[in-house]
Amino acid sequence: MHSKILIFDFGSQYTQLIARRIRELNVYCEIHPYNHLNVLEKRDFSGIILSGSPFSVLQEDALQFPVKEVIEQYQLPILGVCYGAQYMAHVFDGKVERSSKREYGRAHLDYIEPTNKLFKEVTPKSQVWMSHGDSVLKLPPNFELLATTDSIPVAAFKQKDKEVYAIQFHPEVTHSIDGKTLLRNFVVHICGCRQDWTPLSFIEETVADIRNQVGTDNVVLGLSGGVDSSVAALLLHKAIGSQLVCIFVNNGLLRFQEFESVLDSYKHLGLNVIGVDASDRFYDELKGISEPEAKRKVIGKVFIDVFQEEAHKLENVKWLGQGTIYPDVIESVSVHGPSAKIKSHHNVGGLPETLHLKIIEPLNRLFKDEVRRVGKALELPENILHRHPFPGPGLGIRILGDVTAEKVEILQKADYIFIESLKKEGLYNEVWQAGVMYLPVQSVGVMGDERTYENVVALRAVSSVDGMTADWCHLPYEFLARVSNEIINNVKGINRVVYDISSKPPATIEWE
Repeated sequence: MHSKILIFDFGSQYTQLIARRIRELNVYCEIHPYNHLNVLEKRDFSGIILSGSPFSVLQEDALQFPVKEVIEQYQLPILGVCYGAQYMAHVFDGKVERSSKREYGRAHLDYIEPTNKLFKEVTPKSQVWMSHGDSVLKLPPNFELLATTDSIPVAAFKQKDKEVYAIQFHPEVTHSIDGKTLLRNFVVHICGCRQDWTPLSFIEETVADIRNQVGTDNVVLGLSGGVDSSVAALLLHKAIGSQLVCIFVNNGLLRFQEFESVLDSYKHLGLNVIGVDASDRFYDELKGISEPEAKRKVIGKVFIDVFQEEAHKLENVKWLGQGTIYPDVIESVSVHGPSAKIKSHHNVGGLPETLHLKIIEPLNRLFKDEVRRVGKALELPENILHRHPFPGPGLGIRILGDVTAEKVEILQKADYIFIESLKKEGLYNEVWQAGVMYLPVQSVGVMGDERTYENVVALRAVSSVDGMTADWCHLPYEFLARVSNEIINNVKGINRVVYDISSKPPATIEWE
């Protein structure tokens, strides 16, 4: 059994980042809302981390956690980060006040208590990242100071007779230079966690779990060509072989020749895949529909209809496999309550209810980067493993306005030139997501001696960690010029190319 760290989430934007940093140390951890205390009952964890929060501990409706009772009952190490630190100082009768100004940004450790385990190998004057509106001004009784910074007198402290620690900065962000060292000190040296949470151990355990869960039943899984569903399929295939049947639907909105190339990749992996070309059916249902949400609903409905028809042809199917990953699970039980709407590209919405199948989600403990590491260990081909995220509705939401086969063909060709150019010039892996948008705009141009009145497309390329926020990529001007020329010269129907330099927020990654 793996060591485990429990992270209680008080709503910080950085909570998932804490978990990812700990997972990078090959230590398993889980995130739970601050009020899900039932997870403590299993007693299968080695330490607890209390996250930051957008709230103040001084608010009347401040989020509460029975930290005194947990310390006494479980006698295990605890680390409070930012809000978690201020909350501990507050409940143990220290002095916490609103800062005269919000302390946000870089600071440097002025003093580090030299013999303390939490700061072992953390360098003097180390840079840390602050993001808080409350400050601990006076330590509680029976607590000792561990660190100060150039901006605050109490940057870290601990309970004198227990392994209970608190820090007012964020070690999980890259701006905290020795943050990973500090987290390793807490997780490995103070909590005593074994560093054995690896892709190979995950595969071995998950395969065994799938076999026990599924038995002799069959599983059906909808493939998208993306990394999540592909890794889920490989794990299921490794566990139950021919009991898994995969369905890959061509909705006519995939990238250029993607249906054929991805289907070929899957067959080379030994997967039992049924390829269904339903392009015309999707085009017929989308005819005349231009409102973005209406298009999404049509695409989702037709997919469910096609998938259902194929699934009903199969025998002894009791399970529906899905490529749900850990951020989706966290989102559905967030501090602020379940999400109002689960994104369509994460889960095959509606299928579980209409097919009356049990759900199996082999990746629901993994972050995206961990899915890729597992995929690499399973020898998933590079063209799928490092593929950019692609929206569930595909090019249907990259064509602004109504969708036709003609527009799809134009967009596929332009998109192919852009993506292949990124690959040729070594830029593809530096970009988190890229694509071309077909705009409902025509503009005047000149080709040869003739005036043209043709379509405009926009190139979009962003850098991101998880898609929640994204910045536009500063691609070289020379590269953009070459891509623009190649698209205009080779794709009939386009005479103007623009580049989208909007970040998320306020813009979104997709245009619809």
